[in-house]
Amino acid sequence: MRPVPKGFGVTDMGKQPAREQNVKAITNYFESGIKPSVKHIGIELEHTLVHQSGRPVSYLDPDGQESILEKLGQHYPTVTRDDAGNVTMLSDGRANVTIEPAAQIEVSAGPFDDLESALECLDGFQAELEQAAGEDIHVLALGYHPTMRAIDLSLIPKARYQIMNEYLGAISMYGICMMRGSAATQVSIDYRSVDDCLRKMRLANALVPLLALMTDNAPLFEAAPRPHQMMRTQIWEQCDPDRCGTVPGVMEEGFTWEAYAEYILDTPAMVDLSTGTPQLSQKTFGDIFADRVMTEADVEHALSVFFTDVRLKRYIEIRPADAMAAEYAVAYGALIKGLFYSDESLDRLDEIFNGVTTQDIVQAKAALMANGYEGRIYGSSAAALADQLISLAATGLPASETHLLKPLAAL
Repeated sequence: MRPVPKGFGVTDMGKQPAREQNVKAITNYFESGIKPSVKHIGIELEHTLVHQSGRPVSYLDPDGQESILEKLGQHYPTVTRDDAGNVTMLSDGRANVTIEPAAQIEVSAGPFDDLESALECLDGFQAELEQAAGEDIHVLALGYHPTMRAIDLSLIPKARYQIMNEYLGAISMYGICMMRGSAATQVSIDYRSVDDCLRKMRLANALVPLLALMTDNAPLFEAAPRPHQMMRTQIWEQCDPDRCGTVPGVMEEGFTWEAYAEYILDTPAMVDLSTGTPQLSQKTFGDIFADRVMTEADVEHALSVFFTDVRLKRYIEIRPADAMAAEYAVAYGALIKGLFYSDESLDRLDEIFNGVTTQDIVQAKAALMANGYEGRIYGSSAAALADQLISLAATGLPASETHLLKPLAAL
């Protein structure tokens, strides 16, 4: 059955005695991410594996992802396994390697002080992964699986993913498409204060439609030519309105971390870990933790089951981009760095996107899905805005890193 729509704000505090403390637990978590003088970039990049024949690589096949992770382990000193002995994460201190719902292999790289190190890390991982996969398997950085419908791709044996599949699949086909077919590039940035965090979140959300267009890398959808550009945008728009899109109220000047915490607490949990065993749940997090204070692990889990375009943890995740080859992923990281780590760039972005509302963002996404760079958003040409962002980012980067923008700028 479809999840019950939520209603924000609990007026009867007697129903959730720990409500105020849980709001504080979430905002304390955000506060612990403040870094007054740090300007790191993190990059997460997902890879899709396909046999030379086009057949998908299945997790439990003899040459599947579980076997590939075992081979990759020789490059990573820390290997984490589940109760069955299967590899769940590899780490070398600079990068973590994990596996996504339909066995997409993800590398979470960084945080990096410089982007040359990011490129070296991502290129190195690509080479390691290709070697471990062998000659019969293509390692692809694409936004969507090129040969299969999502429903025909197998989930890995993980309880959380089975629950998400059931919950999101009851809403629409796009939850299945998101989990099984899609692959992403995500860039994370730091914030130096509450105000800096909220400012960057507003600007990042305003940029989301254009960033999605600039990183559009999914020419095929459900084993056929895509019906329009930016399929990832449609997938997320239709996946689950409760936990996707733009955080309610974030584009308003009066938005606060407390309001973000209320949003988390008033949304169905989908995956409830409070009993120690993952359970499907349509209760809100506020109801699940009505009588007890959330631990740090509880907060981290709650935040992880939200898939908004821009997500807040102990850093800001900017999430609309398709998976891309390493040089493009780093170019995208350079774009974000040049825009968000320069006070001059931030001031200019404030001018460009002044007054943009959540509804404006929705309309901008639709315009760019339909018309690409010929579309108009926020009263301007998408092509002109894209050029403006590239130029602005170049002025915000160190001179030694501006060349890294070229692959993205050339598009």
